Amino acid sequence: MGIAGVLSSDPAPFLSINSGELQETSRALRDWVRLAGLAQSDILFPNRFGTAMSRNAVQQRLRLWVQSASASCPSLLGRHISPHTLRHTTAMHLLQSGVSSPVIALWLGHENPATTHQYVEADLQMKEQALSRMHPPNQKNLRFKPASRLLRFLDSL
Repeated sequence: MGIAGVLSSDPAPFLSINSGELQETSRALRDWVRLAGLAQSDILFPNRFGTAMSRNAVQQRLRLWVQSASASCPSLLGRHISPHTLRHTTAMHLLQSGVSSPVIALWLGHENPATTHQYVEADLQMKEQALSRMHPPNQKNLRFKPASRLLRFLDSL
């Protein structure tokens, strides 16, 4: 991943990580870029040859980081955390922050935006919010209540 794709001054939500809880991450990445003397076109986390890391190398690094982090966060022990886990978590956070599914699909590189729909299906909080918007809490239930005359007629059938 190139630096320009992560640390952008563009206000678009799928390019910038400079919001809310991600301020510390953004600051750490900017410090890393400055200390390493990297240009916008450089690879953010290069391998020892200065090229992009392979998928296996990323998985191995992540495994080491999770192992190291589990010393202070024991809940990580025994959990399978992969680069795909990080990708899925990022997509869920974007979705919960109000970023639209088509934008998330572009950010994740999905050819078909329908692929991103799985994140909407997985987000129980979004479902609860949608249900809460259906009837204001102070409104009576709109369930149909048949008249006694209709019930007597149906019973006679």
